[in-house]
Amino acid sequence: MRDSLRQKVIEVCNKKIEQKGEGVGVSFYAFFKNKNDDPELLMEAATWWIQTHELDHFVKAKKIIEMVESGQ
Repeated sequence: MRDSLRQKVIEVCNKKIEQKGEGVGVSFYAFFKNKNDDPELLMEAATWWIQTHELDHFVKAKKIIEMVESGQ
């Protein structure tokens, strides 16, 4: 996953945790606007989420931060 996407994932997850608490779940769609304005980046996130790590649709934001920070 490219660095800019990693940073965005961490930023969005932290914001969701601030807004809704430690138990909040996110999907990879949370990192994008409702428009498909960067399909390559969307596919990169989807591949990381679905194919590489076989994550459920919603995963705790805290877990995603830990995965991204550990380089997974």
